[in-house]
Amino acid sequence: MAFDDLYRLSAHAVIANSDGLILQLKATYGACGWGLPRGALEPGETIHECLLRECREELGCEVAIRALTGVYHHRAVNSHAFIFRCDLDNSAAICLSEEHSEFRFFALDELSAVQRQRVVDCLGYRGAAVSARF
Repeated sequence: MAFDDLYRLSAHAVIANSDGLILQLKATYGACGWGLPRGALEPGETIHECLLRECREELGCEVAIRALTGVYHHRAVNSHAFIFRCDLDNSAAICLSEEHSEFRFFALDELSAVQRQRVVDCLGYRGAAVSARF
């Protein structure tokens, strides 16, 4: 990689409800698709700081980080995504930012193939983060 090349890093939260369904947010930008709560790292920010900041911004509430469960390279956007298992307090009231129009909890079979693989790896975490390329 050259000094001026663009390379992205992002942190994503896998949050399951008591029924094992996965929280997804519908974006109001780009392709307006569904995805995990997430965001890009700011200069000088750690992956943990990024995740907590993005969840506060996107969900309007705090999450508890349980574990970094995976790191995935995405060729299409020249990026590495850090996937974290997180908990959201049952009493937390989600208040979306302008970046998202709605939220919903999805079953695993409703997720895209890439999203499903990252979530399955996350839910099956056994103490060591996994990595893969897409």
